[in-house]
Amino acid sequence: MTLHPLLLALGLAASTATVPYPDGYRDWHHVSTTVIQAGHPFYAVLGGINHTYANPLALEGYRSGTFPDGAVLVYDTLEARDADHALTEGSRKMLGVMVKDSTRYAATAGWGFENFEAGDRSRALVGDKAASACLACHSKPGTRDHVYTRLRG
Repeated sequence: MTLHPLLLALGLAASTATVPYPDGYRDWHHVSTTVIQAGHPFYAVLGGINHTYANPLALEGYRSGTFPDGAVLVYDTLEARDADHALTEGSRKMLGVMVKDSTRYAATAGWGFENFEAGDRSRALVGDKAASACLACHSKPGTRDHVYTRLRG
């Protein structure tokens, strides 16, 4: 497996997932879509088309402002391809998952984090490095309960 240099810089390499792969997530509520372009600080890893999905408990969290245990968010990162002046989805780059469990993930503000390279359940990248690789950014101002995305109205 070849990892992007930024993933290596964050200390991410193949690991054992501590967060389960989110089977069926594309049937959950679609929260938003973001296109991350060159110039964004995480373009090397997240550049492209990014869809956010929420399970029913996460949807409740978006509405209330506090995500309950059992909430699961998925950040589906795909290459953006220019097809005759239209952006289209290319290959999956990464599947980011956040799971709220205040007891199991107490050391990371109640959230478990995992990134699956190319969306492959056998290619977990975060493992026990969630505090340094994920929580540091998800604790910055602008997040709500460590979540950046907002529910579209």
